[in-house]
Formats: sequence, C-alpha cells, structure tokens
Amino acid sequence: MPKLSDPRSLTPSFPPPQLLIGGTLRDPVEGGRLQVVNPATGERLPDAAAATAADVDLAVKAARAAFESGPWPSMTPVARRRVLRRFADLLWQKREALGLVESLNNGKTYKDAVLGDVGPAAATLDYYADVATKLEGEVLPVPGPFHTYTLREPVGVVGAIVPWNYPLSLATWKLGPSLAVGCTVVLKPSELTPHTAMALGQLALEAGLPDGVLNVVPGLGHQAGEALARHGDVDKVSFTGSPRTARALLHASADTNLKRLSLELGGKSPQVVLPDADLDAAVEGCFWGIFGNKGEVCNAGSRVIAHAQVYDALVERLVAKARALKVGDPLDPSTEMGAQVSEKQLTSILALVESGKAQGAKLLTGGARDTAGAKAKGAFMQPTVFGEVKSSMTIAQQEIFGPVLCCMRVQDEAEAIALANDTSYGLAAGLWTRDVAHAHALARKVKAGVVWLNCFGEFDDAAPFGGVKTSGWGRDLGPHALEQYTQVKTVWTQLNR
Repeated sequence: MPKLSDPRSLTPSFPPPQLLIGGTLRDPVEGGRLQVVNPATGERLPDAAAATAADVDLAVKAARAAFESGPWPSMTPVARRRVLRRFADLLWQKREALGLVESLNNGKTYKDAVLGDVGPAAATLDYYADVATKLEGEVLPVPGPFHTYTLREPVGVVGAIVPWNYPLSLATWKLGPSLAVGCTVVLKPSELTPHTAMALGQLALEAGLPDGVLNVVPGLGHQAGEALARHGDVDKVSFTGSPRTARALLHASADTNLKRLSLELGGKSPQVVLPDADLDAAVEGCFWGIFGNKGEVCNAGSRVIAHAQVYDALVERLVAKARALKVGDPLDPSTEMGAQVSEKQLTSILALVESGKAQGAKLLTGGARDTAGAKAKGAFMQPTVFGEVKSSMTIAQQEIFGPVLCCMRVQDEAEAIALANDTSYGLAAGLWTRDVAHAHALARKVKAGVVWLNCFGEFDDAAPFGGVKTSGWGRDLGPHALEQYTQVKTVWTQLNR
C-alpha cells in the first residue's frame, strides 16, 4: 500500500465547467450548470457543466465520426494497448489529486477515494490494455469446400452511464473493455459527482486517445441520460444504477434503434453465517461488507443471515464494532467512514430506518443522523444495526444504499438459503463455513452472480462481476465483459473444388 499524503495539505484542482466533445473542451449549448456540493460540509464546490440533448447529440456525432473514419477502430491492438497503458499510468500518477476531488465531491474518505476508486480504475485500464491484444476469432469446421471463420468486431458507439458511489472505478469498468476492442464512447457521469469524469477525459487526451473516441457529458439523468439512451446513433448502452432507471432504458431502446444494453442494478446481498464458521473472520467480513464506503456499494452485504447457534455472539460483536467506528471528516486520516453522498440520499436512508422500526425490527445501535460537532453541517449517518429482522420487512427487501445492517436469525441451513434467495435481487452473496466442500455445494444454491466463500467484497479485473434477477444482466470485468462491446461476424469463402 503506497504512503499517502495528508490530504489537508493538498490544494484541490477542479476541471472547468465545460464538456469534452470531439477532443475539445466546450461550453454546453444551453449554458447550463450543475451545482456540486461537498456532502461532508454542505459547502458548494465549483460548478460543473450540465449537458442537454443538444450536447449529447454533438457528442454522439463526434463519437460516430471517430468510429467510422477515425484511427482508433482500425488501429492495431498493440497500438491501442500502448495508449491504454499510458492512460492507466497517468491516472495512477494523478491518484492523490483525483482522490482529493473525489473525496470532497462524494463524501468518502480520502484513503478510500485513492485506494478504492482511483487506484482500481488505473488497474482496470491496465488490465484491458493487455486484453486488447487477446481478442480472437475462430475457424469453423463446416462441411464442404469452404473456409469459414468468425471475427469479433467492435459494436460501435457506446453510451456509458455511471453512478456516484465509485465514479472513476465504475467508469473504467466500461471504458476499459469498450476502448480495448475499438469502440468509441460517450460517458455520462452522475450529476452528483461530475468532476473526476471530466478529469478522466482530459487524461485520455493526454495519453493519446484520438479526438472523439471519449466524450464526457455530465448532466441530469432526465436530460443528458435520456437523450443518450434514446439517440438512434448509439449502438449500445452500459448502465450501472437502479432498476427503475433500467426500465426506462429498456423502453428507450425499444422505442428507437433496439440498442444493446448491459445493466448492473444493485442488490440486497446476503451474508450467510453457519454454525461452523470462523467467527472472527465472519465478523470482519460482515462488518466491512456493509460499512465499507458508508454502505454506498452495489453489492453491500446488507443482510446477515446467521444460524441461531452463532447469531447472538455474531450480532453482539457487530454492534460493538459499529459503535466504535469513527465517522467524521473524510480528509482526516483517522476517519473510517465519511458522509453520505447527499442530503437526499441521507433522507432516503433515514426513511427506511423508520420503516424498520415501525415494522418491528429491533434497533440495536445507530438509526439516526450523526450531528456530533462539525458533522452537523454534513450528511452523516450513524452506523446502524437492526436485529431480529424478518424477510417481509421493507429493510430486508429494498436496497438502502447506506450503512444499515439487517440481522436475521435462522434455525437451519435450508432456512438460511431460502432467505438468502428471498429478494428480487441477485447480485452477490457471502457464505461462511469451515467446510469448504460444503460451501461449494451451497454456492450453487444461491441465486447470485457472485458468491464469496469465507470472504466478502473481493474483486479482481480478471473476475467477471454482475447479477441475476433484477440485479441486471451482462458482466463487467474479465474477458467476459468484451462480449458486451463486440459483435460476431461470420465470413464464408468458397474454395476451389
């Protein structure tokens, strides 16, 4: 782990309130601005540009021109690898400056911003720099005098719509594979966290990405996001966000050019703790599975489903750790959990906490806004643990996207697996047992795209990530992600008889 500077000694540098279109920074057509707030203090940060449909149209046209007549799609994979590697190196070199802006904008701790967002973003670009040279077709053994083979070609112009919880990392989950195969991209970051996306676009140009290959258009979802989803010259949209927005994207695709979609839509991930689990490891995994990044994580382990033999001991320790967690200034190196991303998000979390209390869950700690000292000016939430939660309760079914843990007691393994599967989501799950062979068998019974055995929240760029059920479809990361940004062409050649 690299030694980090004290962020309080650094001066933040914000990009100008402009859009990146066709390799040029430009003002939005309608001159709109996004008001950006530091959620830890409530203070205004510099404004960002607000794209509307007119700007999105210009960005898509620039991306289309770069795809049809620019050098990027026809560039050799080795040449694309060089550019992507420079892009990754520049991102890593700027990790502290970008991490500072991310922390101020998102409310996450500076350490988490650098090591959990910017650093992984650079690693993802570096991974796909190599993958760019590994894309292969195949020769097909068809009968008759034919030479028949397949090509895997870039799908075209990609609309990438990313959320606010990991603004840079999730952007590169889409940029890495799409750029590696030769697509061009229009990136629409969240209106809550637009600054580092603009910085990312400028670094791409510095790395040598040709004009128009990456365009960045921050803006409101119902303006810029919808315009991107409905644009007839966008070939594919990759989206990370809510099922509600995903349904709108499906309608947009159906109403226009049937563009391809890949969707990662969050979850209500269970952590199943069986009687023979290593309790020390389970406590750590269950704790950071929900309180890491202040619970604003798609795969947060928000439901702990513990066997009655270990429930009381496990929950007691989780409550003690929650009470001891240091919540405060994201720029203080000793802070363990920062502010929620916005007042709106905090209000949503508090409303769900109230529903838990009203429906009979036992509030064991937290449950309120944290207003101690300087935190009164920001959107801080107390680490919260509910006990004796029932699967029918709203807090057990709805994604809270905050530091709220729901603990559920079960009497046997069958009940535990049934409860693990008893939501509309299916993104991830954790299983804790010393019987590894049995754990592998149980992993097949859990309806989730990712299952962690005796660990939680582990990621690697080589390992695919995505969900089932209303958690979406398609996979980010790994070679599997390339399937989302390519299409297969079959070529037949008649040979001499």
